[in-house]
Amino acid sequence: MSLTIDITGLPDERLLFTPSPLAELAAMLHVLAEPAHHPALHGWAASTTATVPPALAERLSEADFLWRSSRADFLVPGLPGATLAEELDAVDRLGDEQYVRAALVTTCGVTRLANRSASPLTDPVAQERARELALARGPRQADFADRLLSDPPAVRALVRRMLEDCADAFFSDAWRRVLPELAADARRKTDLLVRHGAAEALAAVSSSVQLEDAGEGRRRIVVDKLQDNTTGAGASGGVTFVPSAFGHPHLVVVSAPGWRPVVQYPVAEEGLPEPVSLAVVQQRLEALAHPVRLRLARTIARGPHTTGELAAAWQLSAPEVSRHLAVLRKAGLLTTRRRGRYMLYQLDLAGSARLGTDLLEAVLR
Repeated sequence: MSLTIDITGLPDERLLFTPSPLAELAAMLHVLAEPAHHPALHGWAASTTATVPPALAERLSEADFLWRSSRADFLVPGLPGATLAEELDAVDRLGDEQYVRAALVTTCGVTRLANRSASPLTDPVAQERARELALARGPRQADFADRLLSDPPAVRALVRRMLEDCADAFFSDAWRRVLPELAADARRKTDLLVRHGAAEALAAVSSSVQLEDAGEGRRRIVVDKLQDNTTGAGASGGVTFVPSAFGHPHLVVVSAPGWRPVVQYPVAEEGLPEPVSLAVVQQRLEALAHPVRLRLARTIARGPHTTGELAAAWQLSAPEVSRHLAVLRKAGLLTTRRRGRYMLYQLDLAGSARLGTDLLEAVLR
């Protein structure tokens, strides 16, 4: 499964790396709404939650579906501004139709409104479908959808005031602290882009983001995501990459029609291994699912063994052991070292220990 951004004919310089205060605020709000996704930020989430004024906390709880499981597209700007106020002004310039559709996607879950041509603001069938989907998500979502459909300007003003109050309560201080790191990361990626091209710059974003040559001059950015979707960058003139200090392990991608494609990616954290794709996690789980390979893995977890030693221990032929070890090695679960003319195999304990974490991060990505 992957999300594809077609960049055919787009020069490398149209890939923009820059921080976004609004996108980072949305990332922080997601951490507060889903702290279990971000164990490394438990301390920040707990201390921030304790200091947020109760009235603001209640308003955030009512609106958290705008950033809890997915982000409303207007919270991840395609052309970020220098300040939160600039970006909120840009959101204010969106038409009600575009704003409402983006908000309803998160309110109603990941399912986009089935009939894209029918406006939920004017079409009774589209309105009823939006309300039905929102109600399935819960009473708060249903109430928000009702208010948004009946009075978009009032709800838009309410959301803006709430985000501005977040700036006063906790965001401004946190933004000042992380901005130098985010700006430095964006400069490094831009330098890679200029010096070495898009492939290396994207590889530095994440191992889950790749540049693919589709043949006949076609190029596309492929992001390892849960959904299968394709969008193009030609009409919007580029793709924006936004670093985040609060995003790990998520890769947030804006890919809806009518929006400039945006990828919000977590900056690399010292001591954390590179993210592993869902395909690699699946390969490792399948490698260990075979009963013979699981027995071999349990044996070599206790110490290094040769092929002959493993064959004798489990009454297997040496070629059979070699085939199973090859599967484990291809999955990246083995370490090897030579002792004279013998090859010793041992389970990669560090990599195996991360399998559960890798699986969780891959499905959350």
